This record gives sequence, structure tokens and C-alpha cells, in this order.
Amino acid sequence: MLVIAVHGSAVPEATATIDRLTAAVEALSGVHARVGHLDVQRPSLADVVREHPGAVVVPLLLGDGFHRSVDIPAVLEGTGCVLTEGLSGERDIARALHSRLRDAERRRGPYTRADAVVVAGAGSSRPGGNAGTRACAAHLAALLEFDGEGADPVPVVPAYLTSAGPAVPQALASLQAAGYRRIAVAAHLLAPGRFSRALNGSGAWTVSEPLADHPHLARLVLRRYESARGTRALRAARLAC
Repeated sequence: MLVIAVHGSAVPEATATIDRLTAAVEALSGVHARVGHLDVQRPSLADVVREHPGAVVVPLLLGDGFHRSVDIPAVLEGTGCVLTEGLSGERDIARALHSRLRDAERRRGPYTRADAVVVAGAGSSRPGGNAGTRACAAHLAALLEFDGEGADPVPVVPAYLTSAGPAVPQALASLQAAGYRRIAVAAHLLAPGRFSRALNGSGAWTVSEPLADHPHLARLVLRRYESARGTRALRAARLAC
């Protein structure tokens, strides 16, 4: 069993986004996937792993903050479940963000590109909790430089919506003061909610959509699952020898 651990949200659009991700995972693999929520929604992650002991649990989290390092391991203790790595720092996240950014630019005009980008993450006060956003910004900068074919590099700045700095408004103001006018916010977020609403009201030139239902995310979740299953099978084979 594949269990996808998500934060949970009261926003219906967030549920629909996660449902599209789950459907894509199942369509790609034939593996049945369940979603377990850490907060707000049901079923809870605790309920799901109680029903499916020994499952592979993939945390749908873009950073290795409190949920990944404390909350989820506590829920899984004694269940026999395998917890995979989160999604923090993966290049496929940056590829999905690049795709979403290009979609957002096209909404402003067919031949117009941002002249600067703020990669906006949720933010964490925990050590290492913001590494995923910083890595994604670095990977995105490399992708945009490749796109530019020798043009001046587009500055890409990580910023945060809470618990860390710089804050998104501060990053936007700094880029505006430096003379940039078409500043895009690339949402390093999984699903719609209060953070995405805040970004849409930030005054940025354009704002990209969240990432969870992008095809790159479904493939990344499957790679996490398959890697964990392979590791478990190898360990069992060694014990049988």
C-alpha cells in the first residue's frame, strides 16, 4: 500500500488538487494510493496506517521541517510502515515550478517573460526546514539560464510566507528598487490555500499555480515508493540468506 501523507486543508480546491495527484499516481502505476492527513481533514494519517500496517508512506512535503522530522515519524512508530524521504530539494520540483512559471507568464502575454522571480515557500523556523525552497530557487535559476540562451541571467530569489526571511513583500520590494518591473512569484507550494491567496494579493506581475497536481509530482511520489519497496525487498532477501 502507498500512503501519501499530506498536511490537510479546509480549502476545497486543495482537496481537489490532492485528488488529482492521487489519480495520476494510480493511473501511472496501478498502485492503490491512500491519503492520510496530519491536520484538519479526515482520514487522519494515524487512521490510515492503522488500517494498512507496513505501508510505504511518502510525505508530500516540500521541506524537511517539523512535520517530516517529528510529526510523521511519531505517527508511524510501531506500525511497521516505511517512511520515505520528503520532496525537498528534488530537481523535479524545480522542473514543475519552471512549467508553472511559464504558464503564468503566458497568461500575461504570449511572448513576455519575467525579468525577475521570487520563489515563495511556506517558511519554517526549524533548521533545514527552508533548504528545499533554497535548492528549488537555485535549480530554477539554472533552468531559466538555459532557456535564456546567452541573455542576461534572470535573478531568482527565495522568500517565505512565514517563520523565515526574507518575507515575500520584502523580496518583491528589493527587486523593484533594483529596477525590475516584471517580477513573477513562483509558488513553492503544493495546493491552494491561505498562502496561495496571499501570493495572489502580493502585487507581483504574475503568480504561478501550486505544484501537487503537476505530472512531475506524481512521478516523483512513485519513485519514492518504488525505491522504498526495492530497499525493503533487498533487506528481506539478505535476511533470508
